[in-house]
Amino acid sequence: MHAEQRQHIDTVMQVASLGVDADGARRHERVIRDSWLRCVRQHRLDPTRMQEAVILPAGRLREHQDQMEAFTHIARHGLETLYQQVAGLGYVVLLTDARGVTVDFIGDLQLDASLRKAGLYLGADWSEAHAGTCGVGTAISTGEALTVHLDDHFDATHIPLTCTTSPVYDDQGRLRAVLDISALSSPRNKDSQALALQLVKLCARQIEDAAFLQRHRADWVLRLAAAPQFLDVRPQYLLALDAAGRVCGHNRAAQQAFGDAGGRLLGSGLEALFELRLDELGRFAASLPGDRRAVLRRGGKELLFLQATPPPARPAPPAPQAAALPEPLAALSAGDPALDRQLERAARLVNSPISLLVTGETGAGKEYFAKALHAASARRGRPFVAVNCAAIPEALVESELFGHVAGSFSGAAARGKKGLITEADGGTLFLDEIGDMPLALQARLLRVLSEREVLPVGATRPLPVNIRVIAATHAPLEDLVRQGRFRDDLYYRLNGAQITLPPLRERRDLGAMVERLAGGLAIAPAARAALLAHAWPGNLRELRNVLELAASLSDGRAIDVADLPPALLAPARPGPVPAAPAAAATTSPAAAAGPQAGEPGALAADDAALLAALKAAHWNVSAVARRLGLARMTIYRRMQRAGIVAPQHRD
Repeated sequence: MHAEQRQHIDTVMQVASLGVDADGARRHERVIRDSWLRCVRQHRLDPTRMQEAVILPAGRLREHQDQMEAFTHIARHGLETLYQQVAGLGYVVLLTDARGVTVDFIGDLQLDASLRKAGLYLGADWSEAHAGTCGVGTAISTGEALTVHLDDHFDATHIPLTCTTSPVYDDQGRLRAVLDISALSSPRNKDSQALALQLVKLCARQIEDAAFLQRHRADWVLRLAAAPQFLDVRPQYLLALDAAGRVCGHNRAAQQAFGDAGGRLLGSGLEALFELRLDELGRFAASLPGDRRAVLRRGGKELLFLQATPPPARPAPPAPQAAALPEPLAALSAGDPALDRQLERAARLVNSPISLLVTGETGAGKEYFAKALHAASARRGRPFVAVNCAAIPEALVESELFGHVAGSFSGAAARGKKGLITEADGGTLFLDEIGDMPLALQARLLRVLSEREVLPVGATRPLPVNIRVIAATHAPLEDLVRQGRFRDDLYYRLNGAQITLPPLRERRDLGAMVERLAGGLAIAPAARAALLAHAWPGNLRELRNVLELAASLSDGRAIDVADLPPALLAPARPGPVPAAPAAAATTSPAAAAGPQAGEPGALAADDAALLAALKAAHWNVSAVARRLGLARMTIYRRMQRAGIVAPQHRD
């Protein structure tokens, strides 16, 4: 224990025994001393016991994230914007639920181990009852924005940290979440965090207002401000009214300004708040000069400016029908529960503007999924453009993606060329194997995603584009970020929501998929047994290829064992290859050099499947590429990344 930690513990002990006015603690704000006392007397925490942050296991974290999913999607843009403003200063951005559990996180993954140890990580429990005085927990307890700086923390373990937080309230005045920016180290002076506090409060307010407007799309929405110039861009107060003119929702600022002594505002009538009748609201919905938007608060002389948005015309309610997946998504599954859960989640995001990251082994159906999501969306009448980032030669990637103007480089088309991103305008851009995109182009892609415009090679003016981006990878992007091979800001931009497709060997609907892809042909029992016993390292792509070959070789009525590829009849399917943790996603060339160290269990599941396919093909890369439906260069790149070396090339 360091001397600074011992001194801090002594100060907290003084407050525990003498109360908040203990001399040694007077330099700390009253809100901090009150929290220390609460930690000892209410939460029964021992200031002498130092403990690292509590990180929830993945299953429990998922439960918290599921309950916050709709809100997190709304808040995500605010988190990304805030991170862009503070990342260069060493901060990470956390969003917790109302219980203090971190459900979203943006930070420098190259500091992964340090951030996780400090609790600045997904799944960290920052409630006051567990962590003591801290930014998140104390904001939950007090309901106010604050900074807990260095030795303001209760637990001496956390005194290197600075944490600046703001509560986020819902439209009913309840605490919904906490927004936090924290750093592993900072200047000693607490005043250094003053700007950070204002940024967090502003971002929390923007998230509150965005959630409010989403929630009350079908109600009267009143925007009020002291100056008419800010009504359209940043109103101070938001109120939602039901059909009877009663308040059915409000933002935090409106609750504080218009609520009664107890803060209650819900249910109040419009005429009790303003010198205004419900039937007069219509005139405030039109574009009026600022001085004609003025309203007077009831019982006072305060003048505010009002803009009212009426509810949309209500269409006739549709006939009730059973909830079902959109047909293109439903066609991807034959009844596998894990896949069905992913498809149900995707269905809720089908028309969302957020980017999706689709993960899964090679051949698991990532492009089929992206096409199905596009076909189920409102963009289905516009182009679906698929780009394999691993297959385009690196020298051509830039012009292929962004296009070029005439004469912009040697060999450029005489009339210029429209890039693939522009081709996708109005539709969906699918970026397959995004982890193989060169670093130099990742910054340009980030600009496309953030600005929604593309600058062709050699052009001076960007072109606006309206695209939905779906990226896919078989590689753990988090590892690539830690290795400095993938930009963390691009990773967070792409990972608005993640869909994980299970490998075929783990799917319970393998038998049904075999029947579906057999194209109506009968399958002899022995052939069916061989198909079900195979490990399918190439997943759905391999299954389709095998069944297409078997159908071509069959008598046209049934597929028999003789119609199957010889490799499929090789002995005994091994047990399912367990997915390796992220940290073990790659291995060294030495580890893969010999049969004894190169077994699939030593690699990530998709790399292990590739190793198995190479061994089965006697290290014929061309044969493996044909079997998996990939380019040879893609196979070589994956071998290099996983450290897989063919026997004939080993020293």
